[in-house]
Amino acid sequence: MTDIYEKINDLYDRRREIELGGGDERIEKQHEKGKLTARERIELLVDPGSFVELNPFIEHRSVDFGLENQKGPGDGVVTGYGKVNGRPIYLFSQDFTVFGGALGEMHAHKIATVMDLAAKNGAPFVGLNDSGGARIQEGVVSLDGYGQIFYRNSIYSGVIPQISVIMGPCAGGAVYSPAITDFVFMVEKTSQMFITGPKVIETVTGEKISAEDLGGAKVHNTVSGNAHFRAETEAEILEMVRALLSYLPQSQEEKPPRLEVDHEDDYRPDLTDLIPFDAVRPYDVRIVIEQVVDADSFMEIQKDFARNIVIGLARVKGEVVGLVCNQPKFMAGGLDIDSSDKASRFIRFCDSFNIPIITFEDVTGFFPGIKQEHGGIIRHGAKILYAYSEATVPKLTIILRKAYGGAYVALNSKSIGADLVFAWPNAEIAVMGPQGAANIIFAKEIQNSDDPEATRQQKIDEYREKFANPYVAASRGMVDDVIDPRETRIKIIQSLEMLRSKKESRPKKKHGNIPL
Repeated sequence: MTDIYEKINDLYDRRREIELGGGDERIEKQHEKGKLTARERIELLVDPGSFVELNPFIEHRSVDFGLENQKGPGDGVVTGYGKVNGRPIYLFSQDFTVFGGALGEMHAHKIATVMDLAAKNGAPFVGLNDSGGARIQEGVVSLDGYGQIFYRNSIYSGVIPQISVIMGPCAGGAVYSPAITDFVFMVEKTSQMFITGPKVIETVTGEKISAEDLGGAKVHNTVSGNAHFRAETEAEILEMVRALLSYLPQSQEEKPPRLEVDHEDDYRPDLTDLIPFDAVRPYDVRIVIEQVVDADSFMEIQKDFARNIVIGLARVKGEVVGLVCNQPKFMAGGLDIDSSDKASRFIRFCDSFNIPIITFEDVTGFFPGIKQEHGGIIRHGAKILYAYSEATVPKLTIILRKAYGGAYVALNSKSIGADLVFAWPNAEIAVMGPQGAANIIFAKEIQNSDDPEATRQQKIDEYREKFANPYVAASRGMVDDVIDPRETRIKIIQSLEMLRSKKESRPKKKHGNIPL
Protein backbone atom coordinates (compact mmCIF):
# COMPACT_ATOMS: atom_id res chain seq x y z
CA MET A 1 0.00 0.00 0.00
CA THR A 2 1.38 3.39 -1.03
CA ASP A 3 2.37 5.54 1.92
CA ILE A 4 0.24 8.70 2.28
CA TYR A 5 3.43 10.73 2.62
CA GLU A 6 4.55 9.60 -0.82
CA LYS A 7 1.29 10.97 -2.20
CA ILE A 8 1.81 14.24 -0.33
CA ASN A 9 5.38 14.51 -1.60
CA ASP A 10 4.13 13.86 -5.12
CA LEU A 11 1.58 16.67 -4.65
CA TYR A 12 4.30 19.14 -3.70
CA ASP A 13 6.53 18.00 -6.56
CA ARG A 14 3.68 18.66 -8.97
CA ARG A 15 3.04 22.08 -7.46
CA ARG A 16 6.70 23.04 -7.76
CA GLU A 17 6.67 22.03 -11.42
CA ILE A 18 3.59 24.18 -12.04
CA GLU A 19 5.11 27.14 -10.19
CA LEU A 20 8.17 26.98 -12.46
CA GLY A 21 5.92 27.61 -15.47
CA GLY A 22 8.00 27.36 -18.63
CA GLY A 23 11.19 26.68 -16.70
CA ASP A 24 14.24 28.60 -15.55
CA GLU A 25 15.48 29.47 -19.03
CA ARG A 26 12.23 31.13 -20.09
CA ILE A 27 11.90 32.90 -16.74
CA GLU A 28 15.38 34.33 -17.27
CA LYS A 29 14.36 35.57 -20.74
CA GLN A 30 11.32 37.24 -19.19
CA HIS A 31 13.55 39.04 -16.70
CA GLU A 32 15.97 40.10 -19.44
CA LYS A 33 13.10 41.96 -21.12
CA GLY A 34 12.49 43.90 -17.90
CA LYS A 35 9.37 41.85 -17.19
CA LEU A 36 8.36 39.91 -14.10
CA THR A 37 6.82 36.46 -14.11
CA ALA A 38 3.09 35.89 -13.65
CA ARG A 39 3.56 34.87 -10.01
CA GLU A 40 6.00 37.67 -9.18
CA ARG A 41 3.41 40.15 -10.40
CA ILE A 42 0.74 38.63 -8.19
CA GLU A 43 3.04 38.88 -5.16
CA LEU A 44 3.50 42.61 -5.79
CA LEU A 45 -0.21 43.22 -6.33
CA VAL A 46 -1.81 41.48 -3.36
CA ASP A 47 -1.14 41.73 0.36
CA PRO A 48 1.71 39.42 1.48
CA GLY A 49 0.63 35.82 1.96
CA SER A 50 -2.97 36.44 0.89
CA PHE A 51 -3.01 34.83 -2.57
CA VAL A 52 -4.91 31.57 -3.02
CA GLU A 53 -4.49 29.86 -6.38
CA LEU A 54 -7.38 28.14 -8.16
CA ASN A 55 -7.25 25.35 -10.76
CA PRO A 56 -3.44 25.07 -10.82
CA PHE A 57 -3.52 21.58 -12.35
CA ILE A 58 -5.56 22.47 -15.42
CA GLU A 59 -3.77 21.75 -18.72
CA HIS A 60 -4.74 21.93 -22.37
CA ARG A 61 -6.37 18.92 -24.03
CA SER A 62 -5.40 19.60 -27.63
CA VAL A 63 -3.85 16.81 -29.70
CA ASP A 64 -3.18 18.73 -32.94
CA PHE A 65 0.02 20.24 -34.39
CA GLY A 66 2.26 18.57 -31.85
CA LEU A 67 0.54 19.99 -28.76
CA GLU A 68 -0.10 16.48 -27.51
CA ASN A 69 3.62 16.24 -26.78
CA GLN A 70 3.88 19.63 -25.04
CA LYS A 71 3.10 20.18 -21.39
CA GLY A 72 1.67 23.52 -20.38
CA PRO A 73 1.65 24.01 -16.60
CA GLY A 74 -1.57 25.79 -15.61
CA ASP A 75 -2.21 26.22 -19.36
CA GLY A 76 -0.34 29.51 -19.35
CA VAL A 77 -2.35 31.45 -16.79
CA VAL A 78 -2.43 31.73 -12.99
CA THR A 79 -5.84 32.45 -11.45
CA GLY A 80 -7.10 32.91 -7.91
CA TYR A 81 -7.97 35.43 -5.23
CA GLY A 82 -6.19 37.50 -2.62
CA LYS A 83 -6.48 40.74 -0.72
CA VAL A 84 -5.46 44.31 -1.51
CA ASN A 85 -5.46 46.70 1.45
CA GLY A 86 -7.21 43.95 3.41
CA ARG A 87 -10.11 43.62 0.94
CA PRO A 88 -10.70 40.65 -1.41
CA ILE A 89 -10.00 40.77 -5.15
CA TYR A 90 -10.04 38.07 -7.83
CA LEU A 91 -7.47 37.95 -10.59
CA PHE A 92 -5.70 36.22 -13.42
CA SER A 93 -2.06 36.61 -14.46
CA GLN A 94 -1.01 35.31 -17.87
CA ASP A 95 2.26 33.37 -17.93
CA PHE A 96 4.33 34.30 -20.98
CA THR A 97 6.79 31.51 -20.20
CA VAL A 98 4.12 28.90 -21.08
CA PHE A 99 3.03 28.97 -24.74
CA GLY A 100 3.84 32.70 -24.79
CA GLY A 101 0.74 33.23 -22.63
CA ALA A 102 -1.40 32.35 -25.66
CA LEU A 103 -5.06 31.81 -24.90
CA GLY A 104 -6.53 28.37 -25.50
CA GLU A 105 -9.71 26.61 -24.44
CA MET A 106 -8.72 25.72 -20.85
CA HIS A 107 -6.78 28.96 -20.37
CA ALA A 108 -10.01 30.86 -21.11
CA HIS A 109 -12.00 28.46 -18.92
CA LYS A 110 -9.80 29.30 -15.94
CA ILE A 111 -10.28 33.04 -16.47
CA ALA A 112 -14.05 32.74 -16.97
CA THR A 113 -14.38 30.62 -13.83
CA VAL A 114 -12.61 33.14 -11.61
CA MET A 115 -14.59 36.02 -13.16
CA ASP A 116 -17.80 34.26 -12.20
CA LEU A 117 -16.53 33.86 -8.65
CA ALA A 118 -15.69 37.57 -8.47
CA ALA A 119 -19.21 38.51 -9.57
CA LYS A 120 -20.90 36.04 -7.21
CA ASN A 121 -18.88 37.34 -4.28
CA GLY A 122 -19.08 41.02 -5.18
CA ALA A 123 -15.35 41.76 -5.45
CA PRO A 124 -13.14 43.62 -7.97
CA PHE A 125 -11.54 41.68 -10.81
CA VAL A 126 -8.00 42.38 -12.03
CA GLY A 127 -6.47 40.94 -15.20
CA LEU A 128 -2.69 40.93 -15.68
CA ASN A 129 -2.30 40.57 -19.46
CA ASP A 130 0.87 39.23 -21.10
CA SER A 131 -0.05 37.10 -24.08
CA GLY A 132 0.86 36.38 -27.67
CA GLY A 133 -2.84 36.21 -28.52
CA ALA A 134 -5.02 33.27 -29.51
CA ARG A 135 -3.40 29.83 -29.49
CA ILE A 136 -3.50 29.14 -33.21
CA GLN A 137 -2.99 25.38 -32.79
CA GLU A 138 -6.34 25.13 -30.99
CA GLY A 139 -8.24 26.87 -33.77
CA VAL A 140 -11.73 28.19 -33.26
CA VAL A 141 -12.00 27.09 -29.62
CA SER A 142 -9.49 29.84 -28.80
CA LEU A 143 -11.79 32.40 -30.37
CA ASP A 144 -14.72 30.94 -28.45
CA GLY A 145 -12.64 31.34 -25.29
CA TYR A 146 -12.22 35.04 -25.98
CA GLY A 147 -15.96 35.31 -26.47
CA GLN A 148 -16.57 33.71 -23.07
CA ILE A 149 -14.37 36.39 -21.47
CA PHE A 150 -15.85 39.32 -23.44
CA TYR A 151 -19.35 38.22 -22.45
CA ARG A 152 -18.45 38.27 -18.76
CA ASN A 153 -16.64 41.62 -19.09
CA SER A 154 -19.89 42.99 -20.50
CA ILE A 155 -22.49 41.52 -18.16
CA TYR A 156 -20.38 42.24 -15.07
CA SER A 157 -19.72 45.83 -16.18
CA GLY A 158 -21.19 48.12 -13.54
CA VAL A 159 -21.55 45.15 -11.17
CA ILE A 160 -17.95 44.83 -9.98
CA PRO A 161 -14.94 47.05 -10.78
CA GLN A 162 -12.84 45.53 -13.57
CA ILE A 163 -9.21 46.51 -14.10
CA SER A 164 -6.83 45.46 -16.90
CA VAL A 165 -3.05 45.71 -16.57
CA ILE A 166 -1.17 45.33 -19.87
CA MET A 167 2.27 43.91 -19.03
CA GLY A 168 3.40 42.62 -22.40
CA PRO A 169 1.82 42.12 -25.83
CA CYS A 170 -1.96 42.26 -26.13
CA ALA A 171 -2.97 41.91 -29.77
CA GLY A 172 -5.84 41.00 -32.03
CA GLY A 173 -9.10 40.00 -30.38
CA ALA A 174 -7.39 40.02 -26.97
CA VAL A 175 -7.54 43.83 -26.82
CA TYR A 176 -11.33 43.90 -26.62
CA SER A 177 -11.42 42.53 -23.09
CA PRO A 178 -9.34 45.41 -21.65
CA ALA A 179 -11.38 47.85 -23.75
CA ILE A 180 -14.58 46.78 -21.95
CA THR A 181 -13.07 46.97 -18.47
CA ASP A 182 -13.20 50.11 -16.36
CA PHE A 183 -9.50 51.00 -16.26
CA VAL A 184 -6.45 50.05 -18.32
CA PHE A 185 -2.87 50.32 -16.99
CA MET A 186 0.23 50.09 -19.21
CA VAL A 187 4.00 49.85 -18.68
CA GLU A 188 6.41 51.97 -20.74
CA LYS A 189 8.45 50.10 -23.36
CA THR A 190 7.19 46.59 -22.49
CA SER A 191 3.42 46.66 -23.06
CA GLN A 192 1.57 47.12 -26.34
CA MET A 193 -2.02 46.91 -27.55
CA PHE A 194 -3.14 46.78 -31.17
CA ILE A 195 -5.69 45.04 -33.37
CA THR A 196 -3.20 44.33 -36.16
CA GLY A 197 0.55 44.35 -35.65
CA PRO A 198 3.19 46.34 -37.54
CA LYS A 199 3.94 43.55 -40.03
CA VAL A 200 0.30 43.15 -41.05
CA ILE A 201 -0.10 46.91 -41.41
CA GLU A 202 2.99 47.10 -43.61
CA THR A 203 1.73 44.24 -45.77
CA VAL A 204 -1.76 45.71 -46.21
CA THR A 205 -1.10 49.46 -46.35
CA GLY A 206 2.64 49.77 -46.91
CA GLU A 207 3.01 51.86 -43.74
CA LYS A 208 6.04 51.11 -41.55
CA ILE A 209 5.82 51.57 -37.79
CA SER A 210 7.28 49.99 -34.66
CA ALA A 211 5.18 48.08 -32.15
CA GLU A 212 5.86 50.76 -29.53
CA ASP A 213 4.84 53.64 -31.82
CA LEU A 214 1.76 51.72 -32.95
CA GLY A 215 0.38 50.61 -29.60
CA GLY A 216 2.72 51.45 -26.73
CA ALA A 217 1.85 52.97 -23.38
CA LYS A 218 2.50 56.54 -24.50
CA VAL A 219 0.31 56.25 -27.59
CA HIS A 220 -2.66 54.83 -25.71
CA ASN A 221 -2.35 57.30 -22.84
CA THR A 222 -1.97 60.42 -25.00
CA VAL A 223 -3.42 59.83 -28.49
CA SER A 224 -6.03 57.06 -28.55
CA GLY A 225 -7.31 57.36 -24.98
CA ASN A 226 -7.55 53.55 -24.71
CA ALA A 227 -5.49 53.51 -21.50
CA HIS A 228 -5.88 55.41 -18.23
CA PHE A 229 -2.54 55.06 -16.44
CA ARG A 230 1.11 54.40 -17.31
CA ALA A 231 4.37 53.93 -15.40
CA GLU A 232 7.96 53.08 -16.18
CA THR A 233 8.15 49.80 -14.26
CA GLU A 234 5.85 46.91 -13.44
CA ALA A 235 6.34 47.48 -9.72
CA GLU A 236 5.16 51.09 -10.10
CA ILE A 237 2.12 50.16 -12.16
CA LEU A 238 1.01 47.48 -9.69
CA GLU A 239 1.34 49.96 -6.82
CA MET A 240 -0.93 52.31 -8.81
CA VAL A 241 -3.49 49.52 -9.15
CA ARG A 242 -3.43 49.06 -5.38
CA ALA A 243 -3.91 52.81 -4.94
CA LEU A 244 -6.88 52.89 -7.32
CA LEU A 245 -8.57 49.98 -5.56
CA SER A 246 -8.41 51.93 -2.27
CA TYR A 247 -10.96 54.40 -3.72
CA LEU A 248 -13.40 51.82 -5.09
CA PRO A 249 -16.25 49.90 -3.50
CA GLN A 250 -16.16 46.13 -3.76
CA SER A 251 -19.27 46.12 -5.96
CA GLN A 252 -22.23 48.21 -7.03
CA GLU A 253 -24.04 47.17 -3.87
CA GLU A 254 -21.60 49.07 -1.64
CA LYS A 255 -20.42 52.63 -1.20
CA PRO A 256 -16.72 53.48 -1.46
CA PRO A 257 -14.65 53.11 1.73
CA ARG A 258 -14.62 56.22 3.93
CA LEU A 259 -11.55 57.26 5.87
CA GLU A 260 -11.50 58.98 9.22
CA VAL A 261 -9.67 62.29 8.88
CA ASP A 262 -8.29 64.72 11.40
CA HIS A 263 -10.22 67.91 11.95
CA GLU A 264 -8.89 70.80 9.93
CA ASP A 265 -9.96 74.30 8.98
CA ASP A 266 -11.92 73.94 5.75
CA TYR A 267 -11.81 77.64 4.92
CA ARG A 268 -9.49 78.20 1.93
CA PRO A 269 -8.31 81.86 1.87
CA ASP A 270 -5.86 81.28 -1.01
CA LEU A 271 -8.55 80.46 -3.59
CA THR A 272 -9.39 84.10 -4.30
CA ASP A 273 -5.80 84.89 -5.25
CA LEU A 274 -4.99 81.72 -7.17
CA ILE A 275 -7.66 82.02 -9.89
CA PRO A 276 -7.47 84.94 -12.37
CA PHE A 277 -10.56 87.16 -12.17
CA ASP A 278 -10.31 87.87 -15.91
CA ALA A 279 -12.39 85.18 -17.63
CA VAL A 280 -10.01 84.82 -20.58
CA ARG A 281 -6.80 84.26 -18.62
CA PRO A 282 -5.74 80.60 -18.34
CA TYR A 283 -4.89 78.76 -15.12
CA ASP A 284 -4.48 75.16 -14.01
CA VAL A 285 -7.72 73.80 -12.52
CA ARG A 286 -5.64 71.41 -10.41
CA ILE A 287 -4.98 74.42 -8.17
CA VAL A 288 -8.67 74.46 -7.27
CA ILE A 289 -8.75 70.68 -6.84
CA GLU A 290 -5.78 70.73 -4.45
CA GLN A 291 -7.41 73.45 -2.35
CA VAL A 292 -10.76 71.67 -2.10
CA VAL A 293 -9.97 67.96 -1.65
CA ASP A 294 -8.13 66.23 1.20
CA ALA A 295 -4.35 66.65 1.04
CA ASP A 296 -2.59 64.31 -1.43
CA SER A 297 -5.82 62.46 -2.18
CA PHE A 298 -6.36 63.38 -5.85
CA MET A 299 -5.69 60.49 -8.26
CA GLU A 300 -5.94 61.86 -11.78
CA ILE A 301 -7.19 59.55 -14.53
CA GLN A 302 -6.15 59.82 -18.20
CA LYS A 303 -4.06 62.87 -17.35
CA ASP A 304 -2.29 62.98 -20.73
CA PHE A 305 -5.37 62.46 -22.92
CA ALA A 306 -7.88 65.20 -23.81
CA ARG A 307 -6.13 67.58 -21.44
CA ASN A 308 -8.85 70.23 -21.78
CA ILE A 309 -10.77 68.28 -19.14
CA VAL A 310 -9.45 66.84 -15.88
CA ILE A 311 -11.04 63.78 -14.25
CA GLY A 312 -10.08 61.71 -11.25
CA LEU A 313 -10.88 60.35 -7.81
CA ALA A 314 -10.23 62.13 -4.53
CA ARG A 315 -11.48 62.36 -0.97
CA VAL A 316 -13.31 65.22 0.73
CA LYS A 317 -13.38 64.83 4.51
CA GLY A 318 -12.56 61.16 3.95
CA GLU A 319 -15.40 60.55 1.46
CA VAL A 320 -14.53 59.39 -2.06
CA VAL A 321 -15.70 61.68 -4.88
CA GLY A 322 -15.29 61.77 -8.64
CA LEU A 323 -14.13 65.06 -10.16
CA VAL A 324 -14.95 66.36 -13.64
CA CYS A 325 -13.24 69.69 -14.26
CA ASN A 326 -12.79 71.97 -17.25
CA GLN A 327 -9.11 72.82 -17.76
CA PRO A 328 -8.69 76.46 -18.93
CA LYS A 329 -4.98 75.76 -19.43
CA PHE A 330 -5.83 73.85 -22.64
CA MET A 331 -8.26 74.97 -25.36
CA ALA A 332 -9.71 77.46 -22.85
CA GLY A 333 -11.44 74.50 -21.23
CA GLY A 334 -13.75 74.02 -24.23
CA LEU A 335 -15.30 70.62 -24.88
CA ASP A 336 -14.30 68.60 -27.94
CA ILE A 337 -14.87 65.03 -29.11
CA ASP A 338 -12.15 63.41 -26.98
CA SER A 339 -12.91 65.32 -23.78
CA SER A 340 -16.61 64.50 -24.18
CA ASP A 341 -15.82 60.79 -24.38
CA LYS A 342 -13.36 60.99 -21.49
CA ALA A 343 -15.80 62.73 -19.16
CA SER A 344 -18.85 60.69 -20.12
CA ARG A 345 -17.34 57.30 -19.43
CA PHE A 346 -15.96 58.46 -16.09
CA ILE A 347 -19.33 59.91 -15.06
CA ARG A 348 -21.01 56.60 -15.83
CA PHE A 349 -18.34 54.70 -13.89
CA CYS A 350 -18.89 56.89 -10.83
CA ASP A 351 -22.64 56.44 -11.09
CA SER A 352 -22.27 52.65 -11.38
CA PHE A 353 -20.27 52.46 -8.16
CA ASN A 354 -22.01 55.02 -5.95
CA ILE A 355 -19.33 57.70 -6.15
CA PRO A 356 -20.64 61.31 -5.83
CA ILE A 357 -19.70 63.53 -8.77
CA ILE A 358 -18.34 67.06 -8.34
CA THR A 359 -18.05 69.28 -11.42
CA PHE A 360 -15.81 72.34 -11.52
CA GLU A 361 -17.08 74.35 -14.48
CA ASP A 362 -15.18 76.96 -16.46
CA VAL A 363 -16.20 76.36 -20.08
CA THR A 364 -16.36 78.50 -23.19
CA GLY A 365 -18.59 76.00 -24.97
CA PHE A 366 -18.18 73.14 -27.41
CA PHE A 367 -15.07 73.56 -29.54
CA PRO A 368 -15.90 74.91 -33.02
CA GLY A 369 -14.49 73.71 -36.35
CA ILE A 370 -15.19 71.62 -39.43
CA LYS A 371 -13.08 68.72 -38.12
CA GLN A 372 -15.10 68.60 -34.89
CA GLU A 373 -18.46 68.84 -36.68
CA HIS A 374 -17.58 66.17 -39.25
CA GLY A 375 -16.06 64.02 -36.52
CA GLY A 376 -19.41 63.90 -34.74
CA ILE A 377 -19.17 66.47 -31.95
CA ILE A 378 -22.97 66.47 -31.78
CA ARG A 379 -23.05 62.76 -30.97
CA HIS A 380 -20.03 62.86 -28.67
CA GLY A 381 -21.12 66.00 -26.85
CA ALA A 382 -24.54 64.45 -26.27
CA LYS A 383 -22.86 61.69 -24.28
CA ILE A 384 -21.99 64.14 -21.50
CA LEU A 385 -25.51 65.39 -20.95
CA TYR A 386 -26.81 61.82 -21.27
CA ALA A 387 -24.33 60.55 -18.67
CA TYR A 388 -25.14 63.32 -16.20
CA SER A 389 -28.88 62.97 -16.78
CA GLU A 390 -28.99 59.23 -16.09
CA ALA A 391 -26.69 59.40 -13.05
CA THR A 392 -28.47 59.10 -9.70
CA VAL A 393 -25.53 59.59 -7.33
CA PRO A 394 -25.11 62.95 -5.55
CA LYS A 395 -24.16 65.54 -8.18
CA LEU A 396 -22.68 68.96 -7.38
CA THR A 397 -21.55 71.71 -9.74
CA ILE A 398 -19.40 74.71 -8.89
CA ILE A 399 -19.24 77.36 -11.63
CA LEU A 400 -15.84 78.98 -11.21
CA ARG A 401 -15.89 81.54 -14.04
CA LYS A 402 -17.52 80.86 -17.44
CA ALA A 403 -20.54 78.70 -18.26
CA TYR A 404 -21.62 79.39 -21.82
CA GLY A 405 -24.14 77.88 -24.19
CA GLY A 406 -24.92 74.19 -24.57
CA ALA A 407 -21.81 73.29 -22.60
CA TYR A 408 -23.33 75.01 -19.54
CA VAL A 409 -26.40 72.80 -19.87
CA ALA A 410 -24.40 69.62 -20.53
CA LEU A 411 -22.05 70.04 -17.58
CA ASN A 412 -24.45 69.01 -14.84
CA SER A 413 -26.83 71.96 -14.83
CA LYS A 414 -29.95 71.95 -12.67
CA SER A 415 -32.06 71.27 -15.74
CA ILE A 416 -30.44 67.87 -16.31
CA GLY A 417 -30.46 66.74 -12.71
CA ALA A 418 -27.79 68.45 -10.64
CA ASP A 419 -28.67 68.29 -6.96
CA LEU A 420 -26.90 71.53 -6.12
CA VAL A 421 -25.24 74.21 -8.25
CA PHE A 422 -23.04 76.87 -6.71
CA ALA A 423 -21.42 79.82 -8.49
CA TRP A 424 -18.59 82.10 -7.56
CA PRO A 425 -19.57 85.79 -7.65
CA ASN A 426 -17.48 86.46 -10.77
CA ALA A 427 -19.17 83.64 -12.73
CA GLU A 428 -20.60 84.42 -16.17
CA ILE A 429 -23.58 82.25 -17.10
CA ALA A 430 -25.02 83.00 -20.51
CA VAL A 431 -25.86 81.72 -23.98
CA MET A 432 -22.46 82.96 -25.11
CA GLY A 433 -19.69 85.28 -23.95
CA PRO A 434 -20.50 88.99 -23.59
CA GLN A 435 -18.24 89.93 -26.52
CA GLY A 436 -19.94 87.57 -28.97
CA ALA A 437 -23.43 88.37 -27.70
CA ALA A 438 -22.92 92.13 -27.94
CA ASN A 439 -21.54 91.84 -31.48
CA ILE A 440 -24.68 89.97 -32.58
CA ILE A 441 -27.41 91.76 -30.63
CA PHE A 442 -26.10 95.27 -31.16
CA ALA A 443 -24.42 94.81 -34.56
CA LYS A 444 -26.26 97.65 -36.31
CA GLU A 445 -25.99 99.98 -33.34
CA ILE A 446 -22.23 99.44 -33.15
CA GLN A 447 -21.80 99.80 -36.91
CA ASN A 448 -23.73 103.09 -37.06
CA SER A 449 -22.03 104.58 -34.03
CA ASP A 450 -19.65 107.53 -34.29
CA ASP A 451 -17.23 105.53 -32.11
CA PRO A 452 -17.85 101.81 -32.82
CA GLU A 453 -15.21 100.53 -30.39
CA ALA A 454 -16.51 102.62 -27.49
CA THR A 455 -20.08 101.56 -28.29
CA ARG A 456 -19.04 97.91 -28.53
CA GLN A 457 -17.38 98.05 -25.10
CA GLN A 458 -20.41 99.81 -23.65
CA LYS A 459 -22.72 97.07 -25.00
CA ILE A 460 -20.39 94.33 -23.76
CA ASP A 461 -20.47 95.84 -20.27
CA GLU A 462 -24.23 96.24 -20.50
CA TYR A 463 -24.73 92.60 -21.52
CA ARG A 464 -22.38 91.37 -18.80
CA GLU A 465 -24.20 93.39 -16.17
CA LYS A 466 -27.64 92.29 -17.30
CA PHE A 467 -27.11 88.65 -18.26
CA ALA A 468 -23.56 87.32 -17.78
CA ASN A 469 -23.52 87.08 -14.01
CA PRO A 470 -24.61 84.43 -11.51
CA TYR A 471 -27.47 86.41 -10.03
CA VAL A 472 -29.77 86.14 -13.04
CA ALA A 473 -29.46 82.34 -12.94
CA ALA A 474 -29.80 82.40 -9.14
CA SER A 475 -32.99 84.43 -9.38
CA ARG A 476 -34.47 81.67 -11.58
CA GLY A 477 -33.34 78.84 -9.29
CA MET A 478 -30.75 77.54 -11.75
CA VAL A 479 -28.03 78.36 -9.24
CA ASP A 480 -28.71 77.36 -5.64
CA ASP A 481 -26.34 79.87 -4.12
CA VAL A 482 -23.63 82.34 -5.02
CA ILE A 483 -20.75 81.56 -2.68
CA ASP A 484 -17.50 83.04 -1.45
CA PRO A 485 -14.76 81.06 -3.29
CA ARG A 486 -12.94 80.64 0.01
CA GLU A 487 -15.91 78.64 1.34
CA THR A 488 -16.00 76.17 -1.59
CA ARG A 489 -14.69 73.21 0.41
CA ILE A 490 -17.08 73.97 3.27
CA LYS A 491 -20.06 74.04 0.89
CA ILE A 492 -19.00 70.75 -0.71
CA ILE A 493 -18.63 69.04 2.68
CA GLN A 494 -22.06 70.27 3.79
CA SER A 495 -23.65 69.18 0.51
CA LEU A 496 -22.12 65.69 0.54
CA GLU A 497 -23.31 65.19 4.09
CA MET A 498 -26.82 66.35 3.19
CA LEU A 499 -26.94 64.09 0.10
CA ARG A 500 -25.46 61.01 1.76
CA SER A 501 -28.80 59.18 1.90
CA LYS A 502 -30.00 60.37 -1.53
CA LYS A 503 -32.27 57.98 -3.42
CA GLU A 504 -33.52 58.65 -6.92
CA SER A 505 -35.24 56.31 -9.35
CA ARG A 506 -35.59 56.32 -13.12
CA PRO A 507 -38.41 54.98 -15.33
CA LYS A 508 -38.29 51.19 -15.50
CA LYS A 509 -36.62 50.04 -18.72
CA LYS A 510 -34.21 47.47 -20.06
CA HIS A 511 -31.54 50.14 -20.60
CA GLY A 512 -31.18 53.47 -22.33
CA ASN A 513 -29.60 54.04 -25.73
CA ILE A 514 -26.66 56.39 -25.14
CA PRO A 515 -25.47 57.95 -28.43
CA LEU A 516 -22.32 55.86 -28.82
